[in-house]
Formats: sequence, C-alpha cells, structure tokens
Amino acid sequence: MSAEVIWGLATSHVPSIGAAMDRGKTEDPNWKGLFDGYRPAREWLAEHRPDVAIVIYNDHANGIDLDIVPTFGIGTADRYTVADEGFGKRPVPDVIGDPDLSLHLLETLVDDGFDLTVFQELDVDHGFTVPLSVWTPDPGDAWPCPVIPLLVNVIQYPQPTAKRCYALGQAIGRALKSYPKDITVGILGTGGMSHQLAGARAGMINPEFDAMFMAAIESDPAKLAALSREELIREAGSEGIEMIMWLIMRGAMNERVRKVHSHYFVPASNTAAGLALFDNRAS
Repeated sequence: MSAEVIWGLATSHVPSIGAAMDRGKTEDPNWKGLFDGYRPAREWLAEHRPDVAIVIYNDHANGIDLDIVPTFGIGTADRYTVADEGFGKRPVPDVIGDPDLSLHLLETLVDDGFDLTVFQELDVDHGFTVPLSVWTPDPGDAWPCPVIPLLVNVIQYPQPTAKRCYALGQAIGRALKSYPKDITVGILGTGGMSHQLAGARAGMINPEFDAMFMAAIESDPAKLAALSREELIREAGSEGIEMIMWLIMRGAMNERVRKVHSHYFVPASNTAAGLALFDNRAS
C-alpha cells in the first residue's frame, strides 16, 4: 500500500490571474492568451482527479506574520479558510485538508531530516488559491479533493537553496511511498516565473532563462538544483526565486516523467506566467 503521485503541475500564482477569473476577464485581449493556453491542461486534469493534492506555495504575509517566517511548513488541519488579502475573500471555496496524510508526511519528513513548522490553523492566500483555480476554474462548492498546504520561505533571506528544495521533494516522494493507504496524489509546485516587483530592475522578464527552466524541470532537474540563490535572483529577478518550489514538486516525482502540456505567457501584470503539467506514470 502507498500513495501514488499521478501528476505534477507547475504553475505561476500571480494574484491578478485569480482576479481576472473572479471578474470575468478571461476573454479580455490582455488575458485570453493565458487562459487559452491553460485549456489543454485543465481538460487533462479533469480526467485525472487525485484523491489528495499537495500545494507547495509561499504565503504573502496573509496567513502568517512576517515576524516569524519558517523555512518550510506544513498544514495539518482539516480545513483552511481563504484569506482576506485586503479586498475581501476570493469567491472560491475554503479548502478541506487531509490531517492523516499531513501527519504522516510531517513525521516521515522530520525523521528524514527536514524540520517543518506545523500549522494546525492556517488561512491560505492567492499563492495557494490561484493554482487551485488554474487547475479547476469552476470548483462550485468544493475543490476536487482534499488539499495539503506545504509552505516555503521565498521572501526573506536566507531562502532555502534549490538543492535543498529538490531534496525535500525527493523526501516527500519517499514519504508518500510509505503511506499505509492506497491513494492517488497530485502535486502542485507554484510561483514564478521570472519577475521582479521592486528596485532598479522592477518589471524585468527573462524569457531565455524561463525557457531553460521549463525544459530542464522535465528532463534535468538536477541542473536546476545546482543553481545558487544569487544565480536565480540575477537571472529570474528577486521574486523569480519562487521557482525553487517547482523543484519540490519535481523531486517528489519519478526520474522520468511525460510532459502533458506546457504554456508560457507574460500577462497584464508584467509577470512571466508559466505552466507545465507532467504525467508521473510514464515508464
């Protein structure tokens, strides 16, 4: 018996993506190209619903206070409320958790050398809900399955290295294989792609680096795990370092995966938004 990872989804969590959906702007010329590119992934995902999903994301000072920023954290609650980020809550369902799997991951990862901060209560912000909307644009009263939040510090120095994130993903993969129930799991790695929100390079986009990252996340994640913080920030921008969270997703998957669909678009927010969907059952 074990938990089987059936797919991994890497996706940006740009807040304006959620706002465009919530306000009916997906056919607007500024946004249509992005949402048209999501369609093949959404159609495939609708046919491959997991029993549980794990969302790897960073909070934006909405669920936790910036006075205490854990390097890695995990939610163990049975429900997570959508955070009010100052403009009211997004019109999406609260999130049902899976405490049993959360606690198994927590215990196994601690035993494997990863000391996680535990959140028994947690509000989840756009870093979490926008990827769920990318996956499921019309959830109705509930998301497709229970979801476990795994938080990563990408805001305050020192952020975890790409190497450490990839190793955490591999440890998650081992932990899932030891779970004493037969379930299927989908993993979402969120954030990025290249963007910088402040400073002299505000608004910078690096399509060449993004293309390299998109290709390597499929076939050579070890190459990406070797990148230093300085390299990531120089090439992808201060907020582009979020892509280390893609490596956690990829590390939890098999060495060989099959790319189902990928898409790249620079939306109206002047942030490079990427999506890459992988089938983990490839031989």
